[in-house]
Amino acid sequence: MNVKILGAFAAVALLAACSDNTAKTSGSGATATGSGIVPGSQEDLVANVGDRVFYDFNKSGLKTDGKATLDRQAAWLAKYAQNNVQVAGNCDERGTEEYNIALGQRRAAAARDYLVAKGVASTRVTTISYGKDRPTALGSNEAAWAQNRNAITSVR
Repeated sequence: MNVKILGAFAAVALLAACSDNTAKTSGSGATATGSGIVPGSQEDLVANVGDRVFYDFNKSGLKTDGKATLDRQAAWLAKYAQNNVQVAGNCDERGTEEYNIALGQRRAAAARDYLVAKGVASTRVTTISYGKDRPTALGSNEAAWAQNRNAITSVR
C-alpha cells in the first residue's frame, strides 16, 4: 500500500516538474514567454504591438488609428534597440503598376517618417514598395481592398 502511495506522489512530482511554465531561454539568448513568443521578435511585434497601418483609397496620409499603432511600434523599437525594421507599402489591385508602386512608397515613407519623428533612428528603418503585387486579402471588393491598402512593419 505504501509503495502505491509513494508511486503516486512521485508521479505527481514528476508531472509538476514537467509542467513548469516559467520563461525559457532560446538559442539566441532571448527569453521566451509562456506562450512561446520571443520578446523582440516579429511574432512579438505582431501579437503585442501591431505590424500594420491602413490607408484610405488613393491616400498616403496616416489616420488616427495608424498613428496609435506607430506610437506603439516606436515604443517597442525603443525597448528593443537591437532591432531594425522594414516598412513595406502596399496598395489594392486598382490602378496601374507604376501608380501603385509610387503610392506604396509614399505610404511606407509616411510610416517611416512618423517612427523617426517619434525618436527611432532613421538608420534603423528601411522602406520598400510592393504596389499591388503582395495582397494580404484576396478578392475584388471593398473589404479586400481596404485590407490591402497598408504599410507593414517587419523585423530585419
